[in-house]
Amino acid sequence: MIEWGLIVSFAFVFMATVSCLLMLWRMPKIADEPHETSGEAQVSIIIPARNEEKRLGPLLASIQPKSRPNMEVLVIDDDSTDQTAEFARSFGARVIANTQVEDGWIGKSAACWQGATAASGEILLFLDADTRFYKNTSIDELIGAYQTSGSRGILSVQPFHTVTKPYENLSFIFNMIVMAGMNVFTPWSFKGAGSFGPCIVTNRTDYFASGGHKKISGAVMDDLALGEAYQHVDLPVDCFSGKGLIHFQMYPEGLRPLIEGWTKNFATASQSTHPLVTTLISIWISGGFLALPALVLSLVVGNGAFVATSVLLFALFTLQLYAVGRQVGSFHWWVYPLHFIFFVFFTLLFMRSVYYTKVKQTVTWRGRKIRV
Repeated sequence: MIEWGLIVSFAFVFMATVSCLLMLWRMPKIADEPHETSGEAQVSIIIPARNEEKRLGPLLASIQPKSRPNMEVLVIDDDSTDQTAEFARSFGARVIANTQVEDGWIGKSAACWQGATAASGEILLFLDADTRFYKNTSIDELIGAYQTSGSRGILSVQPFHTVTKPYENLSFIFNMIVMAGMNVFTPWSFKGAGSFGPCIVTNRTDYFASGGHKKISGAVMDDLALGEAYQHVDLPVDCFSGKGLIHFQMYPEGLRPLIEGWTKNFATASQSTHPLVTTLISIWISGGFLALPALVLSLVVGNGAFVATSVLLFALFTLQLYAVGRQVGSFHWWVYPLHFIFFVFFTLLFMRSVYYTKVKQTVTWRGRKIRV
């Protein structure tokens, strides 16, 4: 009976390895191809910021607005209680206060909408405050890629996750699923689930034609909803990996913001994932739970063939995690062989997200209670 259980576990671990390769078959990066911008388009960078005094510095320093006379930087202060506004002004950014919006509409979507209506550029670049450009030419490459694609719709980029503190590795599984859940990195041509939120390039004509952030004012996952709004009016939405172009450090303030952030995002986001991709993700997670127990049980049973098979499958599963994970973030080497722990953490936090979003229908983020 134990032997049959091991055989089933081996099959799941093998399928999980294949599933990971299929759900993240390709992750195109803008940095892989040369893109030159005409330099003539006026660009407005819009940064929604709530209590971001400690995180804005790297982004504003990496923008270097003086090198682009046709670029403006707008920081939308979303009712911060710290020195976000003063800090942004010290870098030469134009600060707009977002303290009261019609019908009490506040938050990131309201801040983005207010920034877009105040912007003068024909190209709008929305950035999260925790992002930063990897090199001096990143903005030119990003705008150049958008212009090369025809300057239509949305070009969105998921930043490369730069990890500096051990607990930040807990976002490992989440980051990989965020990429896979967008539906567009498989071998098949599925409709995208939306757009990545941390870095979005669009043009003002398409933005207002789609309704922009005002149309999705009630959405918790504004990035997915904005992409869907563009698709609804037949505008393209392209998604890329940000490695080598734009990076971010997720939840550097501590473990509690990390838990709150993923609780807010994950159960809601999963609704937009294609059923086949959801199946691949589920098989992959199952393999993450079975690879280590199958190895341990094989050693207990002492069957040489089973031990060799379990060691091989554990190694293959770990190697595919490393091969894909290093394209997503700079996770520490020990994360990969200890993946069982991270799958457990992911599952517990996903269950927490389901409870808060489906049962309590409210989540907490940056001191605000958000109805979902």
